[in-house]
Amino acid sequence: MTQRAQLSPTLMLIFRSSSLLPHVSAPILVVVRDGEVIAAAHNERELRNDPTAHAEIIALRAAAKHLGSWRLTDCTMYVTLEPCTMCAGAIINARVGTVVFGAADLKAGALGSLYNFAADPRLNHAPLIRHSVLAHESTTLLQEFFGTQRGRKL
Repeated sequence: MTQRAQLSPTLMLIFRSSSLLPHVSAPILVVVRDGEVIAAAHNERELRNDPTAHAEIIALRAAAKHLGSWRLTDCTMYVTLEPCTMCAGAIINARVGTVVFGAADLKAGALGSLYNFAADPRLNHAPLIRHSVLAHESTTLLQEFFGTQRGRKL
């Protein structure tokens, strides 16, 4: 089975959930452990007026609470958009085992596009990074979301 085929069901869950929940804000992500989704989140910065309410931070908190441990070494995070510097730092601090993302973030990406925190040997953990998985689908989802948001603000 190809990497794309293995990862598609989890990422497709993200795409389906985004269409079911009209208030969902991109990017969207899930945290999986042993094949079970243990946390799901979306960006809530605008909703909470909180600059740290990124989907990654919210999901990391929920996953740690679910597991009763801040160490998420055997977890995989699937996210539509490459994490920023704040979120990449939190991912490393939480010891997330693997991060899979679809769309690269050329303006703020910190796991390969603009910066690559996962490749910095000075840090105490380096998650496995799988990038550009279902990149087209992720990009389309993000463009549709932001297009809708811009339409609401007009």
